[in-house]
Amino acid sequence: MNTTPEDERVRTSISDHQFDIYDEDGNVRVDFLTGVREAVEAGDTAFLEHNVARLHESEMGHLLESLDADERLALVRLLGDDFDMAALTQVDEAIRLEIVEHLPNDQLAAAIGELDSDDAVYILEDLDKEDRDDILSQLPFTERVRLRRALEYPESSAGRRMQTEFVAVPPFWTVGQTIDYMREEAELPDAFSQIFVIDPTFKLLGSVDLDRILRAKRQVKIEAIMRETTHPIPAEMDQEEAAQLFEQYDLLSAAVVDENERLVGVLTIDDVVDVIHEEADEDIKRLGGVGDEELSDNILSTVRSRFLWLAVNMVTAILSASIIGLFDGSIEKMIALAVLMPIVASMGGNAGTQTMTVTVRALATGDLDIYNAARVIRREAGVGLLNGILFAVVMGGIATFWFHDMQLAIVLAAAMVINLVAAALGGILLPLLLDRYGADPAIASSAFVTTVTDCTGYFSFLGLATWWFALH
Repeated sequence: MNTTPEDERVRTSISDHQFDIYDEDGNVRVDFLTGVREAVEAGDTAFLEHNVARLHESEMGHLLESLDADERLALVRLLGDDFDMAALTQVDEAIRLEIVEHLPNDQLAAAIGELDSDDAVYILEDLDKEDRDDILSQLPFTERVRLRRALEYPESSAGRRMQTEFVAVPPFWTVGQTIDYMREEAELPDAFSQIFVIDPTFKLLGSVDLDRILRAKRQVKIEAIMRETTHPIPAEMDQEEAAQLFEQYDLLSAAVVDENERLVGVLTIDDVVDVIHEEADEDIKRLGGVGDEELSDNILSTVRSRFLWLAVNMVTAILSASIIGLFDGSIEKMIALAVLMPIVASMGGNAGTQTMTVTVRALATGDLDIYNAARVIRREAGVGLLNGILFAVVMGGIATFWFHDMQLAIVLAAAMVINLVAAALGGILLPLLLDRYGADPAIASSAFVTTVTDCTGYFSFLGLATWWFALH
């Protein structure tokens, strides 16, 4: 492709701002993206090496997500060994698999060998077993064993998230020996803040922060300044529970131990931040019934992700409609009932969603448990009752003004109170019940709470109206 003077001016301007790829809204700058696309199309490796290869892994991830599929693959191919494979931990799973599937295993093995173990596991775990085994076979023995061990732990466990690179010393070493070891040993992690203390069987005894090492005299023994590790994380522990320990005890890093309390890795705060983000993202998506959907997913996979819970909602809608059908005679006699009944159901649905959202998040963070559940249930019931009374007064006045029928207003007000109390109770009791029996309250609560509020709203309003007008 021939380049124009204007193209060269754009690329020069990008070079001047190579470490500022974002605009004021936090998006990849249009001129930067345009320059990268032109360089990819022209096969300009010099430009890409100067402007793109130097990007931080998170910036590279954003850039990859901003490009089209063919442009992403071409960019990775042109960068070759200069492509930072850690950027694949910053993109959607669909994009990561798309790129990895087009790279030869020997290139992947060489790149993965340069990554921290947690990033390497993050990429390897999504590969086919055959490709994963082939890549691992090309790695040095020690590294291969570490990665295989991490991959054997359950998905979403602390063992999958941990780094297997750490610094560990025996308790009888002196501070001087430890400092000399850190200076001379070439295989230590690039960054660390703790040194772990172990016995000959690798059983964890304690840890020492680097600041204590630096402040102690060289002849002082490590066992004299170490502190017992009070919060080691079992490798089998769910990553969300591990993140809660970090939050509860203000940890920057924590030892990960196996079932025999032997040190197998370390979990750091940057890993935990990723976990918190992933778990929050997962809960929000499941509340909407969209599963593990990613923005980069194609149409068919997105349809599969959403279809199940749309089908469940259809069934619950049919149940609600059948309740309305029970009172078709009353609706025929008073059209106002058909006008007003969606209001009752809608208000209950919104109130139930508010309570459900707070409950699901509290369960996820561990703030709601058996010790405070009764108090929170009473609070939500009180909130539902008070909101029901307030909106009953408002809607009663509106119904009186609209239809000039005080009796209808009274029925509407009573139904509003009943449904908002039912919505509050459903919004907290259903997630608690699902959680109690091992179901994910985030993915299951929405459909059930909507069913409760719709059915209660329609039945209370139409049932009270039928009863009331039969008496009068």
